[in-house]
Amino acid sequence: MHQFLPYAWFGGRCVPFAEATLSVATHALHYGTGAFGGMRAIPNPADPGEILLFRADRHARRLSQSARLLLTELPEQTIHEAINAFLVANKPTTPIYLRPFVYTSDLGIAPRLHNIETDFLIYGLELGDYLSPEGVSCRISSWTRQEDRSLPLRGKISGAYITSSLAKTEAVKSGFDEALLLNSRGKVSEASGMNLFLVRDGVLITPGVDQDILEGITRASVLELARSMGIPTLERPVDKSELFIADEVFLSGTAAKVTPVRRVESTDLAAERPMMTAIRERLTAITEGRDAAFEHWVSRIRIDG
Repeated sequence: MHQFLPYAWFGGRCVPFAEATLSVATHALHYGTGAFGGMRAIPNPADPGEILLFRADRHARRLSQSARLLLTELPEQTIHEAINAFLVANKPTTPIYLRPFVYTSDLGIAPRLHNIETDFLIYGLELGDYLSPEGVSCRISSWTRQEDRSLPLRGKISGAYITSSLAKTEAVKSGFDEALLLNSRGKVSEASGMNLFLVRDGVLITPGVDQDILEGITRASVLELARSMGIPTLERPVDKSELFIADEVFLSGTAAKVTPVRRVESTDLAAERPMMTAIRERLTAITEGRDAAFEHWVSRIRIDG
């Protein structure tokens, strides 16, 4: 059972979670005409009256850009103000996951993005590890990652996640934890809701933005962090066969954080993952406000004022 936070941001204000309800005729429910974000926040271990929010600026920017792909405007400042009010109202005492969502709230039946009402909401839930930090097993999905020419993959468009849902369920029902999707050119794209990294000969490699990936914020953070640690990085197409011979393979995402892949299909991968471990430990220190070099990645919000 999910433990939802008691208040949601809905209709421009904080209301009890149970009162944040939508009509069954809501346009976005039928056509996937929404865009969402995912953000993690934790109480400051050194100051429980303060919430630490990881890369809030990047998340607000991406959601605002996603809204523009739906032909609506959602200013970044509006997002920040709503998130702050949401956190103050809920005063979380455990790590949480926030889900901001911009959507077509009209009750019309025509699939369109013009002359239509839109709205914005936020809800949250307590969330520990989304995937096992000890590692996951992955299968290559029979489903193909969409192309940017068919829908705007630079945004987290809700309708696009039918492919992720199909791939995830296919993986779990066939005995795996997670799915890896290839793109229409047969190259590795991403997992059901995470970006993918592999290590070969001391180089950190990840599929580039030309491989129909979502431009993940944790992905960008891992790349920047790795470079600051002197780790060579490379963004390029990745072949399926490389996964089986890589020194390390791991996933990244807001919910998944940094999660190792222990098996791909029937191939067990190396149990020692020194590069991933170093990056994960450093990223954890940053999110907990313990790394001065990356203090600018953390927003500090008072909830006890």
